[in-house]
Amino acid sequence: MASLKDMRNRISSVKATQKITKAMQMVAAAKLRRSQDAAQNARPYAERMSAVISNLAAGVSGDGAPRLLAGTGRDQRHLIIVAAADRGLAGGFTSSIVRAARERIASLLEQGKDVKIIAIGKKANAQLRRLYADRIVETYDLSSARTLTLSVAQPIADRILSLYEEGDVDVVTLFYSHFKSVVTQTPTARQLIPAQVDTSGSADVAGAAYDYEPSEEDILETLLPRNITVQVLSALLENMAGFYASQMTAMDNATRNAGDMIRSLTIQYNRTRQAQITKELIEIISGAEAL
Repeated sequence: MASLKDMRNRISSVKATQKITKAMQMVAAAKLRRSQDAAQNARPYAERMSAVISNLAAGVSGDGAPRLLAGTGRDQRHLIIVAAADRGLAGGFTSSIVRAARERIASLLEQGKDVKIIAIGKKANAQLRRLYADRIVETYDLSSARTLTLSVAQPIADRILSLYEEGDVDVVTLFYSHFKSVVTQTPTARQLIPAQVDTSGSADVAGAAYDYEPSEEDILETLLPRNITVQVLSALLENMAGFYASQMTAMDNATRNAGDMIRSLTIQYNRTRQAQITKELIEIISGAEAL
């Protein structure tokens, strides 16, 4: 049985941990607000770009279609991009994204496909290396980036385009966490190449019909690479908001659990101390009666 000193030390240790988790919860809550605003502000731009590309794609077909839109005509070589967190203490945030990516990778390998992986975030890299170390072609550590801007997403997009233009991949899919609310972040797969467009309602954008000059093909040649950068940045912003939401929830749970443990240990300490005092009194009274 632990001594009273050991129990006091343990209670002090848990209280110190509770202070840390409470502080981390408050920091995550403050950063969540900014990250949530950034993610929500990026959505209209990405959505409007997708709408313009859909409108342009309706007028392009056959051999004149850009390769980023038409694809290579094959689906043998796949590039899986897994964007997760650079830090931990956020519950199952990274694990849920990596799990979805691993399921897709396993399915492709069963079909005999060739799979390459780009890991964004130290935690994603660490988890994927356990099974697919030989398939990781590039890793990115974004922990030093103060803010997420196009300059952060551009090197990733350039690497994706380089692999595609060199003929190393046919299909590119991005896995990330879509931020819905503080309690809901959904692992999402988005195909970047060939670009997925909705041509069903592409006759107009925002209710108006457009004639393009230069041609649709020329505009798409410039817009499609830019769209990959925008989609990568949007995914990184969604991830950041989801990470801080998960971290805030995890630290809140940790703070509550520490409080429950402190109360349990305090009760145990008081009972042990009371039993010890009672034993000492009995020994004193018994000794006095013996005299």
